[in-house]
Amino acid sequence: MVRIRLARGGAKKKPYYRIVVADQRCKRDGRYLERIGFYNPMVKENRFEIDAERLKHWLSVGAQPSDRVGKLMKLANIKV
Repeated sequence: MVRIRLARGGAKKKPYYRIVVADQRCKRDGRYLERIGFYNPMVKENRFEIDAERLKHWLSVGAQPSDRVGKLMKLANIKV
């Protein structure tokens, strides 16, 4: 199954996340199919960005968002 989830990057205690489309069996920070956005919880402005067109494409072919990505989709007003 294909999942839309967060992949962690950044330094210790300074997380930075990429929103990626990956196979469910791959590691959290491992191989992914496509990078569709980012999420930076350490800043106040411009915290996250999602490519809505690519997100809708992946949802239409059966990808399932993780819980956190689902919350980010609500903040971005992207309907499933």
